This record gives sequence, C-alpha cells and structure tokens, in this order.
Amino acid sequence: MENFDFYAPTYFAFGKDREKDTGSLVKKIGGSKVLIHFGGGSVIRSGLLDRVKKSLTEASVNFIELGGVKPNPRSGLVYKGIELCRKEKVDFILAVGGGSVIDSAKAIAAGTIYDGDFWDFYEGKPVEKALPLGTVLTISAAGSEGSPDSVITKEEGMLKRGAGGDAFRPKFSILNPALTQTLPAYQTACGITDIIAHLYERYLTNTKNVETTDRMIEALILAMINEGPKAIKNPDDYDARANIMWAGMMAHNNSCGVGRSQDWSSHAIEHELSAVYDCAHGAGLAVTMPAVFTYTMKHDVMRFARIACNVWNIKMDKSNPEKTAKEGIEALRNFLISIGMPKNFAELGAKETDIEKMAYTCCFGDGSGSGKIYGFTVLEQKDVENIYKLMV
Repeated sequence: MENFDFYAPTYFAFGKDREKDTGSLVKKIGGSKVLIHFGGGSVIRSGLLDRVKKSLTEASVNFIELGGVKPNPRSGLVYKGIELCRKEKVDFILAVGGGSVIDSAKAIAAGTIYDGDFWDFYEGKPVEKALPLGTVLTISAAGSEGSPDSVITKEEGMLKRGAGGDAFRPKFSILNPALTQTLPAYQTACGITDIIAHLYERYLTNTKNVETTDRMIEALILAMINEGPKAIKNPDDYDARANIMWAGMMAHNNSCGVGRSQDWSSHAIEHELSAVYDCAHGAGLAVTMPAVFTYTMKHDVMRFARIACNVWNIKMDKSNPEKTAKEGIEALRNFLISIGMPKNFAELGAKETDIEKMAYTCCFGDGSGSGKIYGFTVLEQKDVENIYKLMV
C-alpha cells in the first residue's frame, strides 16, 4: 500500500425528511446568501424545491435561484452562475439534484472566487479555493455529494473534462433515499452502473497488498448486485434505495481508493460518448466497461480473475485463469443488460464513423493533451479506437 493523505470533511444528514434541515445546516456553516442550483422540473413538481426554500426562510437565510442544469452539465450555465453569484454577493452554493447539478455547482463555487476562466480547473489546474457548497441529493449515482471531483462539458468543441480538489468536497450533504423513489427504472439502473464503475476504476490497480480496500470494493459491488434489482423491481423499496444511496457515496469519496493506483480509462473513453451523443453517463459506461476490460485484461489476468471469483461467484480455473477472468467480465456485462442497460454502440445511438475522431479527442483533447491515457495500462489513440470497435 502506498502513502496517502485522506481528507473527507463532509457532514452527512441521512434519512427521511432530512431536507427540512437544509436551512439550519447552511446557517451552521455560516452561509447568509445562497444560490440554489437545480436542474429541470422534477424538484419543482415533487415539492422538494419548495421544502428547501421553506427551510432556508425559516432559518433566516436569503437565497436566489438558478435552474436549468442538464445531464452532462454545460459550461454556459456555469458562466451564468458565476456572473450571478458575483453580482448578488453569494457566499454559499446549494445544489438540489443529482450529480450533474452538483458538478455544475462545484464549478460555479470555484469560478466565482477565481480571477481567471473557471475552465482552467478542467484543464489541470488544482482547485484550492471555492465557495462553501452543500447538496440535497436526488439521484444515487455520481457520488459527487461526497467527492472532490466535478465533470463539465465545454460547449465549444463539446469537450467533457474533470476537475478536482478537496475544496470541492461539500460541507454537508443531505441524503434522503425516499427522494429517489420516483426515479424511472432506467435512471436507477444508470446510477447503479455508475456506482459499479467507480468501484471497478479503483479495483483495477497496479499497487500490491491492498487487501483492505479490495475487500471494501468487492463488498460494495456485491451490495449493488443484490440491492439494484430490488429497487428496479419495486421503486418504493426504501431499504434498497438507502443501501444504494450510501454505496454511491462510499464508491466515490475515495475511501476505497486510498493507498493504491487507480484506472479511470473507462470514464475517459465514455466521456467522449456522452459528450458527442449526450447519452446518459451510466448507459455509456455499461457499454464501455466490458470493452475496456476485455482489451486490458491480459495486463493482469489475476486481478480480473479475483473479482470474477469474489464478486461474480465464478469458480477459479487454476489451469486457465484467463477463462475465469473473461467469465467475470461477461458476468458484469450480463448483469448490466439485465437491469436495462444498453450493450452496444447501436443501442447508445453511437456511430462507428465517429470512432477515429472520438479516440483522438479522448487522447489529445483540443490538441494540448499528451496523446495517452494513463491508468491500469497506458492507452494510445489506436488502443482507444480498438476499444470503441469492441463496442460496435
């Protein structure tokens, strides 16, 4: 295990009706003028936004609103939010929604107090300062409610890139599993897929002797295999929703990733799909992960064989561990299909004719990239093209 620093200061308020505590939590942090950031009409139709505003009013906290966040959140709304926060002298950002809303809120929080273009953070500049941020989570998926990460799509060139830093970690996150009970089965499945992806990205490591975090990752994936189908079959299963919601946070606050190298190739390759085709991130990952794993498996067959045995209950073939590894990848693929996820390019709406362009952008970005993806293995443009071809 490698040396590491781990700082995770988020206060979690978990359970039914906890959104009613929003005002008191903002006030406790010291917020006095809040930007409520949200997406479309679901938080309005459900009454959640009104409950949050009532809580802020009862705590004598002033607020303004900015809605309109879309899946794969766009840079244009971030710029609008930064301008609004500066004009209104906002000192606290409150994200009410899922990962896209939280990611957009994080970008606004950093950009508001930064002299340059917020996109600098999405081109590699570390995030060291940001306005304090809180979240009221409505979708179990991205893990942004506990993570130091954010992903934004730059509309000029449709580049989807990530930024990170502990200043992005929310001061508090309100997690009420009941808020996810109205989600369509497809969105629930996308979220489960994203959670599993966050765990696999950490599991695929070149660091030796990381038994503790290996076991944590395996347990969380097993929880998703058990609880995911329950929530899809019965959307009102509060206990299944609760287990998924907490697993989503644990999967991406990096408690499972400390002391070990990590992969993130699947995310990098998928980001091009959701940037170009605006598909759901989880759906894109469902198609991407099996292809990436099939392509990189021989780098460390035993790592894939271990997860095949410990998670997917496949018997180890000691004479042919590669067979075991392949069966584990196929088991993952079949599980994702069983919960309603797409299995290939066609079901995503992706086009084989875009492969070369997407592979270039994945590796080189706007031309300033290194030309390589560094993770479990090193992938170059031709490798990425070959991985995309496995998805067709």
